[in-house]
This record gives sequence, structure tokens and C-alpha cells, in this order.
Amino acid sequence: MSLGNAVIGQSGGPTAVINQSLVGAVEALQASGRVNKILGAHHAVSGIVQDDYIDLTDRTPDFLERIANTPSSALGSSRDKPDAAYCKRIFESFARQDVRYFFYAGGNDSSDTCRIIAEMAADSGYDLTAYHIPKTIDNDLVVNDHTPGFGSAAKFVAQAFMGDDRDNAALPGIKINILMGRHAGFLTAAAGLGRRQGKNDGPHLIYVPEVAFDEDTFINDIERVYKEHGRCLIAVSEGIHDKDGNAIITKLMDEVEKDDHGNVQLSGTGALGDLLADLVKDKLGSRLGQKLRVRADTYGYLQRSFAGVASEVDQHEARQCGRVAVEHALKGEHKSGSIAMVRKPGGGYDIDYKRIEISDVAAKTQHLDLKYIVDGCDITPAFYSDYLAPIVGDLPVVESF
Repeated sequence: MSLGNAVIGQSGGPTAVINQSLVGAVEALQASGRVNKILGAHHAVSGIVQDDYIDLTDRTPDFLERIANTPSSALGSSRDKPDAAYCKRIFESFARQDVRYFFYAGGNDSSDTCRIIAEMAADSGYDLTAYHIPKTIDNDLVVNDHTPGFGSAAKFVAQAFMGDDRDNAALPGIKINILMGRHAGFLTAAAGLGRRQGKNDGPHLIYVPEVAFDEDTFINDIERVYKEHGRCLIAVSEGIHDKDGNAIITKLMDEVEKDDHGNVQLSGTGALGDLLADLVKDKLGSRLGQKLRVRADTYGYLQRSFAGVASEVDQHEARQCGRVAVEHALKGEHKSGSIAMVRKPGGGYDIDYKRIEISDVAAKTQHLDLKYIVDGCDITPAFYSDYLAPIVGDLPVVESF
């Protein structure tokens, strides 16, 4: 007997594997026979309030597989955060479409949006089962060992630094790369995954938001490395801040742009890289009495959506999160929840997919463990071998004379 229709949305920043989660949910719903229609919310909640849906009900396996292997959010995304009036419009659309299941793939802000919708549905008496499907390249969802999207972004960053290090060695200088990570340094830390032991490969310095950033210490670190190697490759998180918690990027501008969730816009600008490059040229150049070759790049949105580089482990796990979310929703034991990926103890690498309360994860931030950070400017080998390598998978091999 039909239990109504289902809506799936993709929210927040896209990833290389978020469509795997979408397809995992669609496949599980198709196989269940428990819903009449499977509807994709075109541009997430902003599409829902306009009754803008994409019918996914009878999509073929071949088509879905192509979607699964396509980067970015196939349904379109949104950063809208519903208030009471917005939720009322969502429920009105759901009522018109006879929607009884809602699946929302996203990160911190998206999980909070899913929580708001689930709680308001319960308060208003609207019969809705809502499940959050984890996603974020920042890897900052609590409870989760890691999140879908992170492994692929980490692989991209590691490989980019492997190439950039060879470039920096060929034409020595000081190179600063700015990476995503507002409050958590996981992705920036991933820059060092491709370093070859004993080869003095970069990144030589890594700065993450978990440690307060000090300009003088930064210059001293670069001077030490530059004198030793004649060059320096640096990974810096966009979210670095001073000891008072002020984002370094805000020192550049009288006014800073903010998104719909009130977050300072960090990824859409190269300003932080320019600031740090000028700082190095000025302070270190003066100290050494020479004109330094200093360059800066901002990886920005390139880290989120790219074709052909995704981690196979990440692809599989993202798909499973979509499937497991549907399985729990259809059991009917809970009206809402989120799926958490928890690493099993013991040897080897294996993941459990567990249902948790949305409130356990919504609007909370997981940070890189301080045990992995060395002297505020590097990452321990254990982070790469024990934690990150199984998630990313194989990397290309590079060599030098």
C-alpha cells in the first residue's frame, strides 16, 4: 500500500560525490515499492516552495549511474535557511504533492535546515519523515568519522600539491595555496598526503583553523624553511584566525560579504592569498634584504566539483549513505534522523552507517584533533597513514633526481 511520495534535495556546497547519495536514495526508494513518486527538489528548498520538482520515479539504472558519476549537485542547490513562514510554504507544497518522506543531503547548515523542517512538521501535525544525508568536503560533521565528499576533495588537494611541489622545485620561490575550511582543517591537512618521505617535498608548512595564526610566527616559519630548502610551499586554510578569533581575511576589508546563513564569504575571493603574499614580500624580503619570488593561489570551488578524480571509497560510501537513509525512513521507527559514518574499531578499514538524531549533528562542528598538529605548522604522519589514506585511496607516483 502506498505511503505517499518522497522528495530528495541537495543543499549547500556541491561535492564530487553528492550525486552518489542522490542515486543511492533513488535506488532504495525504487526497490522498496513504498512510494508513488520520487521527486527531486530543483534547487532544494527554494524549489520546493515553488513546486519545482524533477520526477525521478522511473529513471533507468543506466541514466542513474551516469548521474551518480557526474560531479556537483544534479538537482541544483540552495543556501536558504527556512524560518516559520518559509516552512509553512514547504508544508503547503508537500501537501499538494502528497509528500510523506523528505531526504536532504548537506552539511552543517543543511542538517540544521532539515532539523527545522522536521520539528516544525511535528509541531504543526504534518505527517512527515525527514532524514538528513551527510555531505561536506570540510569534514566537520560531529559523530561522523568523516563525511561523503571529503575523501574526493582530499584526493584532489593531495594531487594538486604533488604537482605544485614539483613546480615549486623547478622554479624555486615561496608559494602559498589557500584551501577551503572555515572552522576545520581537515582539507588543508590533506595537502601533505602526497609527500614522499626523505624527499623534502612540500607542503613544507600547513596552517589550520584549530591553531591561532600569528603573523610573526608565520614569517619565522617561512624563513626557516626557505633557508633550508631555498624554497617553501605552504598550505593555508581560508578560515585561519588570530588569537582573538578574528578571521585573518577580515583584516583586508572594511566590509565583508556574508551568505544567507550569516557566514563570512571566504571561498569566493583571493584576498587572503594576496594579503599573505604581500606580508611575506614585505616582512621577510626586508629581513633577508632581497626581492623574493612569492606567489599565491586560491583553490576555491575547484576543490568541490571535478570529474574523474573522485575517491572510489568516497563514491561507495556516499551511495550507501543515501540507501541507508531510505532504509531507516521506511522502517517507520523514527520520524526523523541523520546517517553517521562511524569507523569500526580494530585492524583494517570498515565503516558502520548509523542512525543518529538530527540534533546530534545540526549546527555543530567537528575539528581536526590537536594531536595531529605539529608546532602549529605541520601535520603528523599518523594523520595520513592511519586516518586519511584509506579514505582517499591510491595516489599517482612522482619522482625526482
